[in-house]
Amino acid sequence: MAEWDPELAELSDRETLVERMGGEEKVARQHERGKMDVRQRIDALVDEGSFHEIGKIAGSPTYDDEGALVDLRAANFLFGRARLDGRTVVVAADDFTVRGGAADAAIVGKQVAAEKMAGELRLPIVRLIDGTGGGGSVRTLDSDPSKKVSDGDGGYGRGARTYVPLNPGWEHVVTNLATVPTVALCLGSVAGLGAARAVTSHYSMMVKGMSHLFVAGPPVVNRLGAEQVDREDLGGSRIHTRNGAVDDEVDSEAEAFERTRRFLSYLPPSVYEVAERGPTTDDPDRTDDSLADLVPRDRRQVYRMRAIIDSVVDDGSFFEMGKAFGRSAICGLARLDGWPVALMAGDPYHYGGGWTADSSQKVCRFVDLAETFHLPVVHLVDNPGFVIGTEAEEQATIRHGARALAAVYQATVPWCSILVRKAFGVAGAAHSPGHRFQYRYAWPSGDWGSLPVEGGVEAAYRADLEASDDPEALLEEITERLNSVRSPFRTAEAFLVEEIIDPRDTRPLLCEFANLAAPLRSPGPTSFAYRP
Repeated sequence: MAEWDPELAELSDRETLVERMGGEEKVARQHERGKMDVRQRIDALVDEGSFHEIGKIAGSPTYDDEGALVDLRAANFLFGRARLDGRTVVVAADDFTVRGGAADAAIVGKQVAAEKMAGELRLPIVRLIDGTGGGGSVRTLDSDPSKKVSDGDGGYGRGARTYVPLNPGWEHVVTNLATVPTVALCLGSVAGLGAARAVTSHYSMMVKGMSHLFVAGPPVVNRLGAEQVDREDLGGSRIHTRNGAVDDEVDSEAEAFERTRRFLSYLPPSVYEVAERGPTTDDPDRTDDSLADLVPRDRRQVYRMRAIIDSVVDDGSFFEMGKAFGRSAICGLARLDGWPVALMAGDPYHYGGGWTADSSQKVCRFVDLAETFHLPVVHLVDNPGFVIGTEAEEQATIRHGARALAAVYQATVPWCSILVRKAFGVAGAAHSPGHRFQYRYAWPSGDWGSLPVEGGVEAAYRADLEASDDPEALLEEITERLNSVRSPFRTAEAFLVEEIIDPRDTRPLLCEFANLAAPLRSPGPTSFAYRP
């Protein structure tokens, strides 16, 4: 028998106890809900056998009168390091089978340690959130030992009291947004601090029908009496992936894990590095004849911007983010000749591509993501301006739009714009950082100015039209005269746009841009911190 065999046997026993999680009954209940337990989730997410758990035997012990360990209830939070497609990451996961993810003695310390580990070792962090994620419970206020009510830490409280709220270690959560890629998966009913952890990320997901997110859940809301709601009505994925709180909804946990791996594949481990080049299996000189016919001559007709995206980027590489929110702006990650880029585009199917308050918020956050992780930006432009009208004014569109414009002008990463069709007004001016060298191309379908002719003639020539005996004929005459100088070639004559190109040449030119931009990426923190 080896010298330390008794202690090693005890270590093994303790590990066996915590591996039970919340116990057979609660784990079975988790599975009956169609949800994986926490250890299954980690195994499904990471490369096989790569998870190294830290603080595994932290939890709430029970000892007999002689001081021998009788039981060890696992902490409801696991973390450690693992590999995703060969890349080292930190995985931080809630265990809903142990007190529904509410706070216990170990969870806060382990959560803080996970965030510190990610930040200090410069590793991406993936949060698997299920429950309050370290939030409190009013049961902790009832700590009179005579009542025999557990304080949640495996014992009984001494001296009941409340506390002024603080989020221990939140500074590490905030710092990580400016340092390492952060992914949050909402995998159950998530409230309070858990909800805050979910949205304080670069990319977040919910599972349809299984995930719910709220500031406070239905029991609290219903108790106020103003409304009666269930979990889906209050915080289902349909709500939060359309209001911008959460980026995307998926059909299963397995899909969430796959999208996590894809998202991280475009980014560096931290801001102190640059993203690696991916496979170069798609010909950078490939052209597509269909692009020459894709944009209609009639400016009022829509077309499929995503077809352009799929044509010009490396085959199958476009990873769209936040598709259901701010839908007039398309945002996602892609590759050009293997190089990761951040890609934005206007979607004429929604407000003609015009920016709303929501799409402006989406663009602002996305440009900040590109700036944080040194990703060159490609912008396929079709933007007739800010959306107008009473609703737009009520939503403070100009305020949110001005923030998006500021984000574009603050960007220092390499930037290439393709003027596919419209670029009008203040929002149109956000097609690129205008004070920098314009690495910019225009298609023959390009159409730009301070206002579209169709909407600006009546305002500019109002007095003339009111004084005319035949205002309709005069309007037609003025419109025809203005349209005669609307050609993008006139703009190019004055070098107010750099190059007009054959749309079929777009991919080769973008791949050239990506190769020129690659050595210009500068590792290190940005001048301003990313905010959720």
